[in-house]
Amino acid sequence: MSAAPEPEEVTVAWIKVVPPEGAAGDLLDQYERMRDSAGNAPSILAVHSLNPSALRAHFDLYRTLMFGHSALSRAQREMLAVVVSTTNACHY
Repeated sequence: MSAAPEPEEVTVAWIKVVPPEGAAGDLLDQYERMRDSAGNAPSILAVHSLNPSALRAHFDLYRTLMFGHSALSRAQREMLAVVVSTTNACHY
């Protein structure tokens, strides 16, 4: 039996973010409107925290794509998101 292959080294980008607990003003407002029923804001969107207007635009685009009027069902949209994330090796 052969040994398992060594895992590849992965380099990850680091982007400065302002976490919800450190937010104020417009950024805090944006985090508040993004919270789910458990009170959590999607961490993936924090990448825009240094630019609250970009955060607002990204979240509005996401909401429109996933929940707006479409010929695709909500389930089909989620399936597409899973396929794209898997293809990109992204856990989101």
